[in-house]
Amino acid sequence: MTSSASTDSWYQDAAAAQIKSERLEKAELLNGRVAMLGFVIGVLTEVITGHGIVSQITLGAFGCN
Repeated sequence: MTSSASTDSWYQDAAAAQIKSERLEKAELLNGRVAMLGFVIGVLTEVITGHGIVSQITLGAFGCN
């Protein structure tokens, strides 16, 4: 009976590890896509406004033009 319980526990642990791995993979994929989107938006804003990405960030912080 203990052998069956330990086997069941092993399967439960293996399934939990697989689920965690799949969630982590999906989260990293989403993070990468959001980062690429942010970079493209920054470059497009630079093209439209003529301000560099660093300048765009500091404009809000310091209120300078």
